[in-house]
Amino acid sequence: MLAKALIFSVWGHLLLATSSALLSTVASFVGPYLIDYFVRYLSGDRQFENQGYLLVLAFILSNLVEGFCNRCESFILQQVHIRLRASLVSVIYQKGLTLSSRSRQCRTSGEIINYINIDAPRVSSFSYHMLHLSSVPVNVILALLILYPQMGLASLIGLTATFIVMLINVPIAKLEQNYTEKIMESKDRRMKATTEILRNMRILKLQAWEMKFLSKIMELRKNEISWLWKIAYVSAAAIFLVSCSSIFVAVVAFGACILLRIPLGTGKVLTALATFRTLQNPIFAIPKTISMLVQTKVSLDRISSFLCLEDLQPNVVEKLPRCSSEVAIEVSNGNFMWDPSSKTPTLKDLNFQVLKGTRVAVCGTVGSGKSSLLSCILGEVTRISGTVKLCGTTAYVSQSPWIQSGSIRDNIIFGKEMDIDKYDRVLEACSLKKDLEIMPKGDQTVIGERGINLSGGQKQRVQIARAIYHDADIYMFDDPFSAVDAHTGSHLFKVIRDGRIVQAGKYNEIINSGIEFMELVGSHMDALAAHNMIKHTSNNSSDIIQGGPSASKSSAPVPQQAELKDTENCPSDEVRLRGQLVQEEERETGKVGFQIYWRYITMAYKGALVPLILFSQILFQVLEICSNYWMALESPLSDDLEPPVSGSMLISVYVALAVGSAACILIRTLLIVIVGYKTATMLFNKMHACIFRAPISFFDSTPTGRILNRASTDQRGVDMYIPFQIGSFSFSIINLLGIILVMSQVAWPVLIIFIPVVATCIWYQQYYISTARELSRLIGVCRAPVIQHFAESMSGSISVRSFGQEKEFVNTNYNLINDLSRLQFHSTGAMQWLCFRLDMLSSLTFAFSLIFLISMPEGVIDPGIAGLAVTYGLSLNMIQTWVIWSLCSLENGIISVERILQYTNIPSEPPLVIDESRPDHIWPSKGEIDLLNLQIYGLDMPFILRVSVALFLEVKRLELLEELAVASPPLYRQ
Repeated sequence: MLAKALIFSVWGHLLLATSSALLSTVASFVGPYLIDYFVRYLSGDRQFENQGYLLVLAFILSNLVEGFCNRCESFILQQVHIRLRASLVSVIYQKGLTLSSRSRQCRTSGEIINYINIDAPRVSSFSYHMLHLSSVPVNVILALLILYPQMGLASLIGLTATFIVMLINVPIAKLEQNYTEKIMESKDRRMKATTEILRNMRILKLQAWEMKFLSKIMELRKNEISWLWKIAYVSAAAIFLVSCSSIFVAVVAFGACILLRIPLGTGKVLTALATFRTLQNPIFAIPKTISMLVQTKVSLDRISSFLCLEDLQPNVVEKLPRCSSEVAIEVSNGNFMWDPSSKTPTLKDLNFQVLKGTRVAVCGTVGSGKSSLLSCILGEVTRISGTVKLCGTTAYVSQSPWIQSGSIRDNIIFGKEMDIDKYDRVLEACSLKKDLEIMPKGDQTVIGERGINLSGGQKQRVQIARAIYHDADIYMFDDPFSAVDAHTGSHLFKVIRDGRIVQAGKYNEIINSGIEFMELVGSHMDALAAHNMIKHTSNNSSDIIQGGPSASKSSAPVPQQAELKDTENCPSDEVRLRGQLVQEEERETGKVGFQIYWRYITMAYKGALVPLILFSQILFQVLEICSNYWMALESPLSDDLEPPVSGSMLISVYVALAVGSAACILIRTLLIVIVGYKTATMLFNKMHACIFRAPISFFDSTPTGRILNRASTDQRGVDMYIPFQIGSFSFSIINLLGIILVMSQVAWPVLIIFIPVVATCIWYQQYYISTARELSRLIGVCRAPVIQHFAESMSGSISVRSFGQEKEFVNTNYNLINDLSRLQFHSTGAMQWLCFRLDMLSSLTFAFSLIFLISMPEGVIDPGIAGLAVTYGLSLNMIQTWVIWSLCSLENGIISVERILQYTNIPSEPPLVIDESRPDHIWPSKGEIDLLNLQIYGLDMPFILRVSVALFLEVKRLELLEELAVASPPLYRQ
C-alpha cells in the first residue's frame, strides 16, 4: 500500500520520465543500425549522392536526441527522489508524534532515526533505477530488430544468452535481500546503542566507563561488518557477471554464427558489437537495479511496519470548552493500562473531580502511580473503560525537564506570541531574571541539546516558565521541585499565582502562616495516613488530596538545603554561566584537498593494492580493444570475400581474449571490495575512538544529531558507495582514453579537436564543482537539524501534545525538510546543467570524426577499422559525461570522508594512564578532598568558579559534597 501511495503521488513525473526514457532508448539504437551502411559507404557501396552527409546527420541527430532525453529523464527522476524523501520523512515524523506508549516500546530511538537517515533516502533513491527494468524489454526488442536481419537465428541465441545472464542475478538478488535485512538489523542495534551512549556520555565520563561502552559499539560494528563483507562479495559477483555479460553474449552470438555457417562480414560484426555495447548499458544496470529493488523493499517493509504501529487512542480525553463547566478535570470509572495485553490494570476504579481554581496534590511512595495518573489525564495511557473530561487548555511540566535546543526565550514562549509584560512577570515568578543577568546574551542565550548548559534547577524553572507563559486553564506538574532547592522552591510556590507575589516571608513563616503553602504541605500528612484506602495494582498508593481550609498544619522541619546560599541566583563576578555553548557546525569551504583523497586511498595497506586495481582495469581495456580489433580485421568486408582466418580460429582467439578480460574484471572487483571495507573499518574505529576520548565540553557544544549524522549517513557512504565511486571514476578515465586511442588511430585529427574539448570540459567541471561542493556540504549541514528536531520531538512528544503544539512542530519539520530539499534541488539542477553541456561537446567531437572519415578518399582508411572507430564513438557521449559525472559524484561523496576525518582530529582528553603521574599504591588512604587555587573555565570562555583554599574532611565528605553539588554544579563535575 505504501509503495502504491508513493507511486500515485508522483505518477505525473514518472509519466514524463518514461516518455523521455523511451525516446532516448530508440535514439540510442539508431547508431548501431547505421553502422553497416556506414561501412558499406566507406568501402565504395554508395547508393546516392550525399549519402555520407545524410548518414552523419542521422548519427548526430540521434546522438543529440539521446543526450537531451537522458538529461530530461535524469532531472525528472531526481525531482521524484527529492519529493519522495520529503514525503517519507514528514510522514515518519508525524507518526512519531502520535505513537502510543506501547508502540514506543517496540521501536528504539536508534531504529526510528535510521528510518529517516537510511530507509527514507534508500526508498526515494530507487527512483533513479525505477525505469531500468521496464526499459530492458524495449532494448531487447530493438536489438532483435537490428540483429535478426544481420545474423538470423544466431541473434536469437545471443539474446537468449542475455536472458540467461539476467536469470543468474535472481539467486544473487535473494542473497542480497537476506544480507540487506541483516545489515539493517545490525545498524539498528548499533545506532540504538550509539544514541543511548551519546545521550548519557556525562555519566559514562564521570564513571570512567567510556572505553567499556566503546568496546560494546565495536562489537556491534563487528557484527555489522560481517554482513557487509558478505553483501560486498555478493555484489562483486553480480558486477563480475554483468561486466562479462556483453563479452559472453558476443561469444555466444558469434559462435552460433560459426556453427550455423552464417557469414560474418565486417559490417555485421561491428553492428553486432555496437548493438551489444548499447544493450550492455541496461544489462549492466540490472544487478544494481535488483540490488536497489531488494534494499528498497526491505526499507519499505520497515517503514510500513512502523507506520502500522498503534497510535494513541483518539478522543480518549473529552475536551470541553473553557467556560462550559465548573469542573476542570473529571475522571469517572477510569481503568487504564500501559500495556493493553496485560491482565492487570495500571490504575483502576478512578473517580474524582477537580474544580476550577483549586490545587490538588497527589502523594505516594515511589512507583505508586503518581506520574501514571497524570499520563491518564493527558490521554497518554490506554483507557480500558470510563471517561476523562478536561475543561479548557492544559499545560504540563514533566518530572524530567524537556528542553529544546534553541534560545531560552524560544523555550519559554514555545510557539506563542511574545507579550513582553507577561514574559517579564513569568521570569520573575520563576526566579529566572537573575540567571539571565549573568548570561552573556540574556534570554537569547542558546541552550545546548537537552539544556546541557543549564543546571538541573534552571532547566526545571525554564520548563515551569513555559507552562505559566502558556496561560492555560489547567496546569499539571509532575514533581516540579525535583531539581530545585528548597529556597527556590518556596519562592516559586509563593509567586506562581497570576504571576504576582501573594505570600512572602521566610520558610518557617510561610509554613506557619496558614495559607496555601502550609495547606499543601500539611495535607501530605493526611495523604500518607490514607494511602492504603486507594486501590492500586502495585499495592502502593496514589492519593488525591484536595487542599482546603480544613487541612492540618505541619511542623515539618526546614530542609537543611533551604538555608544554603543559592549560588544559581547570585549574580557575581565569581559565578558566570558558560555563555554561548552550542557552536555552529564546522563546515569546510573550498575544494576538497588532495590530502583527503590521499589519506583515503592509502589508509588500507598503505595503498599497496591501488596499483594492482588500476593495472587490472588497464589490462581489461587493452584486452577488450584487442578482441574488437581482431573481429574487425579478420572479418571480410562482404559476404562474397574469403575470410582471412577460419571460423574456429576467429572465435577461439576472441574467446581467449574474452576470458582474460573477465579475469581482470574479477580481480579488480575483489580488490576494490577488500580495500574499501578495510578503509571503512579503519575510519569507523578511529572516529569513534576520538569521539569517546573527547572532553565532555565537546558533547556539551555538539548536538547528538551531528554525531549521529556521521555515524549513520556518512558512514553508510563510506561503507557502500565511496570505494565504487573511486573505482568508477578511474575506470571511466581509462575507458575514455581507450576510446580516444581507437578513434585517433583511424582519424588522427580527432586529437586536435579533442584537446580543446577536454579543456572546455575541465573548465565547465571546475566552474560547476565549486557550486556543487558547497551545496553538498550545506546538504550535510542541513541534514543534521532534521535529525536533531526529530529526536527532540520524540523525547518531548508528551509535552508537545499537552501544550497542543503538534501543528507548530509539524510545520517546523516541514520547514527543515524544505530547506534540505531546496539545496538538493539546486544540486540536481547544477548537475544537469553540467551534463547537458558535456553532451553537446562530446557530440561535437563525434561529429568532427564522422565528417573527417567521409571526407577521406576511398581506400585511404580501412573501412573495418573506421567502422570500429564509429562503434566506439557512439559511446563517447556517455563515457565522457560519465567521467565528469563520476568525478563530481566522487567529490560530493568524499565529503563524507572529510566529515568523518573532522571528528578524528577533535581535542582529546589526557591519556587514561600517565605513568609518571600515577599515585602511590596505598592511595587513597583517607576520604579527603583538598582544593588549592582551583580555577574552572571552558576553553576560550571566562572563569566559572575559583576556589582559593578548601578542605573537605573525611567525616563530612558526603554531606559537604551534597551541599557542594547544590551550590556549584561545575565543581561537582570536576
